[in-house]
Amino acid sequence: MSNELSAQLAPAAVPATRRFVWLRSAGIVLAGSAFVALCANRALPLYFTPVPLTLQPFAVLLLGLLLTPRLAAATFAAYLAEGALGLPVFAQTPQLTFGLAHLFGPTGGYLLAYPIAAPLISSLWRPTRRRFVSAAWSAAAGNLVILSCGAVWLAALTHASVQSIVAFSVLPFLPGDALKIAAAAAIAAGYQRLRRPAA
Repeated sequence: MSNELSAQLAPAAVPATRRFVWLRSAGIVLAGSAFVALCANRALPLYFTPVPLTLQPFAVLLLGLLLTPRLAAATFAAYLAEGALGLPVFAQTPQLTFGLAHLFGPTGGYLLAYPIAAPLISSLWRPTRRRFVSAAWSAAAGNLVILSCGAVWLAALTHASVQSIVAFSVLPFLPGDALKIAAAAAIAAGYQRLRRPAA
């Protein structure tokens, strides 16, 4: 009798489980994109470059380390879609306000790199022992993707020399990025330690 009851309940349980997983994933994506938007609002304009100093890269590094590659990609795709629709989720600059202008402006290369960098970080870190050093290396690889895409985009946009592009789109951000990498790696590694069952 119990086997018959289980067989009758099983088909109903599977859709309910799938619905829960979908809702959980959607909640993570929305919460993650909100976190990125919050970090974007912490922006410091720099007089020598059109690219402001923000906490967005930190959000990319941290979420890349905490989420699966699929969720990381979905989170930043949602973030870009929110910004393209006009929601105030991008860092505000005197030249740009809302919407698609950001994606086609000086910071477009950095923004478009986020859905690539975050899943890359996740893919590099997940197979490792998930300690600080491997987290830092994974985050550094993702940060390199962000800086490279930003520099290439600015070069195509401004037609400036390689030296000029590196001088105002890469070098000014390296010290801050090193701190962001270390902070993201420390948080992610600490989170993994807390998740491990006690020996």
